Amino acid sequence: MNLDQIPLARQVDLVFREIKEELLHVSSGTVFIHIRNNVIGKFGIKHLPLESKGGILPNASIKGLSELQYQSFRQMAIESLKYKLNWTHGEIMYDFTIKQNVLAASIQLESNYNMSNFARTV
Repeated sequence: MNLDQIPLARQVDLVFREIKEELLHVSSGTVFIHIRNNVIGKFGIKHLPLESKGGILPNASIKGLSELQYQSFRQMAIESLKYKLNWTHGEIMYDFTIKQNVLAASIQLESNYNMSNFARTV
């Protein structure tokens, strides 16, 4: 599969399908996507830190996103690409948490530029 021929929205959809099982087992964290030339390279989930009490970690079977929350989160991630303007390199971060059984999420878009690209045009 040649990713540079797949629209970025479809690539984001593929990312969320790949990490679905993990999202169904975490209740908060950050999904990150690294983009270079409008192609997703590295992606994953940064979980919020696990805190121990008395040297004991919490139960590993923490309930994560429901199927409906996952679908909503995936659709929001795809829709957020409308805010990505005129850049081809960068990172998108989707912070999420479940509060009182409601998914709360925010999006951070980071554009990256390289001065060596400008030196050739000057």
